[in-house]
Amino acid sequence: MNVREEQTDILLIGGGAAGCYAALTLGEKHPELNVLLVDKANIKRSGCLAAGVNALNAYITPGHTPQDYVDYAKEDAAGIVREDLLLTMSEGLNEVTAKLEKLGLVLQKNPDGTYAARGWRNIKINGENIKPILAKAVLDMSNVKVRNHVNIVDYLVVGGQVCGAWGIDLKQEEIVLFAAKAVICATGGAAGLYQPNHPGTSRHKMWYSPFNTGAGYAMGLRAGAEMTTFEMRFIALRCKGTIAPTGTIAQGVGAPQVNSRGEKYQGKYGNTTAQRLWAVVKENLSGNGPCYLATHGISAEQAAALERAYLNMAPAQTLFWRESGLSPQEFDVEIEGSEPYVVGGHTASGYWIGADRSTTLPGLFAAGDVAGGCPQKYVTGAFVEGEIAAEAAARFAAKPETKLDLVRIKDTIIRQVQHFSGIAAESPYTVESLEEAMQQAMDEYAGGIKTHYGYSESSLQIAAKHIERLQSLSDSLRAADAYGLLKIFELRERLLVCQALLAHLAARKETRWPGFAEHLDYPEMRDEFKVFINSRLEEGQIKIIRRPLNVTAKEAVG
Repeated sequence: MNVREEQTDILLIGGGAAGCYAALTLGEKHPELNVLLVDKANIKRSGCLAAGVNALNAYITPGHTPQDYVDYAKEDAAGIVREDLLLTMSEGLNEVTAKLEKLGLVLQKNPDGTYAARGWRNIKINGENIKPILAKAVLDMSNVKVRNHVNIVDYLVVGGQVCGAWGIDLKQEEIVLFAAKAVICATGGAAGLYQPNHPGTSRHKMWYSPFNTGAGYAMGLRAGAEMTTFEMRFIALRCKGTIAPTGTIAQGVGAPQVNSRGEKYQGKYGNTTAQRLWAVVKENLSGNGPCYLATHGISAEQAAALERAYLNMAPAQTLFWRESGLSPQEFDVEIEGSEPYVVGGHTASGYWIGADRSTTLPGLFAAGDVAGGCPQKYVTGAFVEGEIAAEAAARFAAKPETKLDLVRIKDTIIRQVQHFSGIAAESPYTVESLEEAMQQAMDEYAGGIKTHYGYSESSLQIAAKHIERLQSLSDSLRAADAYGLLKIFELRERLLVCQALLAHLAARKETRWPGFAEHLDYPEMRDEFKVFINSRLEEGQIKIIRRPLNVTAKEAVG
């Protein structure tokens, strides 16, 4: 493959919510800098906002403060949060919302002109086109270039400092080296680690973007970055079959969760995000399932409003109601849990970062789902983190530049690409077969759907052995073209994230988030584990590090 080199001041990896907002910030506030945004797909319809969204779930409504949001997120995560990160995120929520409205996003309003709230911390929007709006704003920036369809594989690191990244241009089928003064990682979290609800050709019908493979986590681990809280998995409670969000119904029409007997059961379990999922699991295990959102009897106007809301982010649910005839006005909506994900926008998984979203690697910043310690950020929180990371990266880019030995780096990368290049049929395995084996092992032994999200010390050990074996087998994979290389690299990213996740699950010997992570050997919460479980990859092994909850932002990354 041909090797192409590009130079920029700031490299943005990932064109989702955080990446686009970081680019927008740099374009508007730092026109003197050259900015390059690289996306695996096309920023117009990539990332978690690809299909749209019908509400902004992080917003400070009248009568509330950013500290209220911090307190809510801390309680929901059973205390395992960085309050400093939550506060800096919460303080910017309304400002980025106003910015998106100016760009053309339609925010629903009450007759008096105020935003239409859905609960005390979110507002309703018509967000089917939120991503095209963001993409257009980015493309209008004169100092921002966008490279679509380029899959970043790894960072370029010199003396412990991140000085760029390299990847595969899927259209040109070239290796591309991007040298940069500062890098912002905004690649999103990890889906596809576990066996999903839907097998076979429907296995990518899931809650989280199936193209988010944990690439940013894997690149950080390989480069020696410190990670945090992978064990706080996120498992979505969703409408059965379509995997559409349930909050649209629960908050939109006030529908309670009920079991097959029509009993409202949530009060027995608590009302955090994890407990709402756990309640469904326990009711089903008790023989009281299936479980539902009680919509029977809502008005025709409410049913029509639900259909419109789902067209903004999960049209499959509206189509299901129309095709099946099971209108929410006449029938309750059945619910189920998804497979587990590692995602820092809902939980605290990701890079260990400072208040400016700097990682433990100089020159590297993280924002959005890939940034740890700050759960419940959702869309607007990702925007805020993109803005904070952009400002910090701009400051770092003003420092003297570290020189890259591109000749040596090229040789190393070319050898890696050549290793996986060849006739795919000559490999004894396929990416798909190894991916399915990975998902089955994680599902059965690491707390997937099959075991009702529970796991034990012995089952985690079995899962770890399977993942180690699959990592070894993946070394024999070969690809005949750039897309084949992409699939190999994605699988290896997922396997490394699985390795880290298993180490984190084993290290937290308690059950702090029933539903999200139930350790069957340690079913209770333990005070000694009111700490951050962090990690680094050292000589191929995950080294676990404990950090206190009261760590300051400056102490976090030195």
